Amino acid sequence: MAEVADIVRLHGEAYGQKYRHGLTSAQQQALADIRHCRTPFFGGHVHQCGHCGKEIYSYHSCRNRSCPKCHHNQTERWLARQQDRLPPCPYYLVTFTVPAELHAIARSHPRKVYSLMMRAAADALQKLARDPRYLGARIGALAVLHTWTRAMLFHPHVHMLVTAAGVSPDGSRWIQPQNPAFLVPVRALSILFRAKLCAALKKADLLGRIPPAVWKNAWVVHSQHAGSGRKVLDYLGRYVFRIAISNNRIDSIDGGTVQFRYRDNSTQQIRHVTLSGEEFLRRFLQHVPPRGLMKVRHYGILSRRCRTLPVWTPLPVGQPQTPLTEPALSFPPASSSPRCPLCRIGLLILRQHLAPVRSHSP
Repeated sequence: MAEVADIVRLHGEAYGQKYRHGLTSAQQQALADIRHCRTPFFGGHVHQCGHCGKEIYSYHSCRNRSCPKCHHNQTERWLARQQDRLPPCPYYLVTFTVPAELHAIARSHPRKVYSLMMRAAADALQKLARDPRYLGARIGALAVLHTWTRAMLFHPHVHMLVTAAGVSPDGSRWIQPQNPAFLVPVRALSILFRAKLCAALKKADLLGRIPPAVWKNAWVVHSQHAGSGRKVLDYLGRYVFRIAISNNRIDSIDGGTVQFRYRDNSTQQIRHVTLSGEEFLRRFLQHVPPRGLMKVRHYGILSRRCRTLPVWTPLPVGQPQTPLTEPALSFPPASSSPRCPLCRIGLLILRQHLAPVRSHSP
């Protein structure tokens, strides 16, 4: 199967030399890590099957958050840590999108603008949720930053998984929305998000580079039910550690070109894109976040400072609210010894640790 790592090995060195003055340190590190992921460069282990006796070499992953190979394991580890932090209630998925007129400023000041986007979205949502006309309570939100379309074009937006109810101001009870059809009105939410981001960019002295007309146009905010329980975990796994493209979407690598596929949102048809290796890497690397930027953030009752709040089991209106006594979500225990991929009968036994090849470099 063709992989992003193959494209990096074919074109990454030439691309890095050509654009070395324009690449950030995070982009340079991503190229290096993806190139060497699950190779002797990072070291590994040798296992032996207890049934057929075959030796199996396995090499360590790079753990770079932009690496397609590390995506699945990161997701599973993160979900396991979250299992007792999510209230067992319905959720909404709310998506905040900024207009194309803000793309240039986001490219040139990504760390600042991305953080301001996430903060403005959270503040707007929490302010409306505190309004008694809609909820009158403190909600919880998990925000995830994305910067791409399915064709890997630049498209900054924030996904927020939001509790479909909230905790009363005194923390004593769980409050349901006034209207069961929605949490807060998206029209008002989009206007408030636009105003808060405008004020934040002005305070950061970045407003002068944005066309004034953008603050009068309608902005796009989308809200939909995300379900609860297992469905919420599916949403978390789908959005939290997603990267610009996964290996299974790459169709072929033919000489200097790369072909990949994506599903068109408007038609739901599968489309194929053919790019040069250089253009593929350009699109891919523009979605590598700056070092230290937190792409996933918790707000409201899901934030770190609110972990001591009592979390209440959402029950129908009129019934008493009781605190949780058991974790809402659970995961099956992982097997300590993997099964042999060759004979599929015996278990693999660790025989040797392999030192990283880079440790022998001068």
